[in-house]
Amino acid sequence: MERQFTKEIESLRLGDGETFHGEGILAVTKALLQSGVSYVGGYQGAPVSHLLDVMVQAREYLDELGVHVEACTSEASAAAMLGASINYPARGAVTWKSIVGTNVAADALSYLASAGVMGGTLIVLGEDYGEGGVVAQERSHAYALKSLIWLLDPRPNLPTIVEMVERGFELSEASNTPVMMEMRIRACHVRGSFPAKKNLAPAVSTRAKLEGPPKEFIYDRLAHPPATFRQEKLKNDVRLPAARRFILEKKLNEHFDGAEKELGIIVQGGLYNGLHRALRTLAGVALPARPTPGASLPQPELSEAERRHAAGLMRVNHTGEVCAQALYAAQALVARTPEVRARFATAARDEEDHLAWTATRLAELSDRTSLLNPLWYAGSFAIGVAAGVAGDRANLGFVVETERQVEEHLTAHIERLPPNDTKSRAIVTQMRDDEARHGAMALEAGAVSLPFPVRRLMRAAADVMRAVAYRI
Repeated sequence: MERQFTKEIESLRLGDGETFHGEGILAVTKALLQSGVSYVGGYQGAPVSHLLDVMVQAREYLDELGVHVEACTSEASAAAMLGASINYPARGAVTWKSIVGTNVAADALSYLASAGVMGGTLIVLGEDYGEGGVVAQERSHAYALKSLIWLLDPRPNLPTIVEMVERGFELSEASNTPVMMEMRIRACHVRGSFPAKKNLAPAVSTRAKLEGPPKEFIYDRLAHPPATFRQEKLKNDVRLPAARRFILEKKLNEHFDGAEKELGIIVQGGLYNGLHRALRTLAGVALPARPTPGASLPQPELSEAERRHAAGLMRVNHTGEVCAQALYAAQALVARTPEVRARFATAARDEEDHLAWTATRLAELSDRTSLLNPLWYAGSFAIGVAAGVAGDRANLGFVVETERQVEEHLTAHIERLPPNDTKSRAIVTQMRDDEARHGAMALEAGAVSLPFPVRRLMRAAADVMRAVAYRI
């Protein structure tokens, strides 16, 4: 089935003062045009296919700008295209799926990295790494490191992605070095918006041609000895310091201030959203998308014993949601299909609501969350990875059994809560309904039943968590 990108093509024409809405990889496409790219090429492969698809279908508009677009026969031929920027001030961009595609393009990339570039060159990589990926134990980082190609790993946020594209060309030109920008699967498909800019006509293009060949032949840019000896020296002595200066001056590495000025976490951009969610979970700072059930109900009159008991039950439920965040994050990480990942993401969104609701109720009861939440999170994350390694159907089966047991214990909590604690009961009732829906969703997606010993082990672990979290 062929897909038409009519709406996406129109978004490429947006100018100053207008707002772009869409996916991450399409934001990259728009950013290339805003950067004055002269030529674009690549080899098809998820998750970066849409970049080239849209460019090809928008050929009429790109011809107006003078941008050359070419669907290449391999990643190697795409990388070879960038050779046009070795001796000419033309900005070029290519795209492919990595790490397999990067291995295919290795020869052309190594020569390009040695010779250096005059025009900015950007390689947009669809990073397909890890469990369920094409290659489970290799990433683009190693190739970039050994070849001294600068690697950008933007935060999954459209304004950040667009800025990295624009800065990537500038970094390439400032250091005469090709630049890679990796787009993880989630970054390619993240949706959002950013303020658009007017597209720039390329300085060198099919409409703005050079007067002729270079005035002199630069032997030192040939990709063979002895020229390559000097090129390798230039990499370390000239290009690397120039890149470092540019990165510092333009502040390409983002900094987010916090209350603790002497403590920080250094993380790759593509991992930022996941880390941020984990930290919010552990800190109890969840962002609910739905209003808290029972928020309009009056505060019930509770004795001290009833208050402590209700708080203990809600602490158990809060800890359960901490575990759920870890489980779904780990299971999505190792899921093998986008459909299953999307289901886990939807369920995790509901669980974040539960996390916020229970934290709010604990505060109303003048009590705290479990002191052992970091331990619960780490253990649940490990369990989620182990469940996912068994395959998507077993992964979903783990969800079905987890939600069945959670539904049982929430029903028990509804009965055990103080009779007049209607606010806690409203929250737990909505949580139970959501958990039942998550289990049904996983069953519908093809979950398999887990072996009896596994189910018993899960129940035993849950019993320990409930007993400890009620008190600590």
